[in-house]
Amino acid sequence: MNNIKNTFTIKDLENLTGIKAHTIRIWEKRYNILTPLRTDTNIRVYDAHSLQKLLNINTLNSFGYKISTISKVAEEKLPAMVKEILSSKTIDSHVLSNFKLAMMNFDVQLFLSTYEGVAKTKTFSYIFHNCFMQLLEEIGNLWQTGTITPAHEHFISNLIKQKIAVNTEAQQLAEVVRTDRVFVLYLPEGEIHEIGLMLLNYELLRAGFRTVYLGESVPLADIRDIKKTFDNITFVTYLTVEPTVAEIPYFISRMKESVVNDSTTQLLVFGRHAEVINPLILGAPIKTFSSIKSFTDTL
Repeated sequence: MNNIKNTFTIKDLENLTGIKAHTIRIWEKRYNILTPLRTDTNIRVYDAHSLQKLLNINTLNSFGYKISTISKVAEEKLPAMVKEILSSKTIDSHVLSNFKLAMMNFDVQLFLSTYEGVAKTKTFSYIFHNCFMQLLEEIGNLWQTGTITPAHEHFISNLIKQKIAVNTEAQQLAEVVRTDRVFVLYLPEGEIHEIGLMLLNYELLRAGFRTVYLGESVPLADIRDIKKTFDNITFVTYLTVEPTVAEIPYFISRMKESVVNDSTTQLLVFGRHAEVINPLILGAPIKTFSSIKSFTDTL
């Protein structure tokens, strides 16, 4: 427990809640909503309890409650007020706040209870696109600003992977109803960022397709060999770090030469690096997508 980040700067609070540090200072001074701690060098810091309180206040404020009104509410009543609002209005922002709080405190139980709560009324696909994806997008900024460490990112990413895996297994038990094409999902050598590919696998299974999931860092020779087993293959890959932007033309060239070289094979490319690929080097059997949802909406 001593390694858990349990104190936060005001800049951390800004990054995690979206409330400007200047606004937090005003609320603190004028309405006494938070009580900062002091380090040995007299620097103001905040504990996890303050973070949770500020997240609740932010939710109430976003639904029209004035900060002057919120400040007069007994602190122990804030969670109940939030729950009441969320029972009739969108819960996405509150769910995202809980996931961030779970990440900051390495709190598995908070993550699981939050997930199970929203899963009672929402599909997994909804939760992923509206909660997990937004969280993953914010993680990059939180890491760059020093609000979180790589350990936080690994922690929350692995919990998300667990949920994808559980839901994928449930889909794998269903009958394959669309047999005209096999989707083979893989990451190229050196690429290990797997969440996007895992979600694509889930969505394809949910749509009734047969999938073959190979996972991370797969050599080109292995991709080429799988064509000996299946006909009408659509290869699916997700490029986040590897190949580098400079190496992408070579990667596409090798795929066209060795894999996507007949009338029945296709390649779909997703991920951050897919967005920078020049369409002129692709050819008809290769398509890029700017987002997973832009593809799954067509299934």
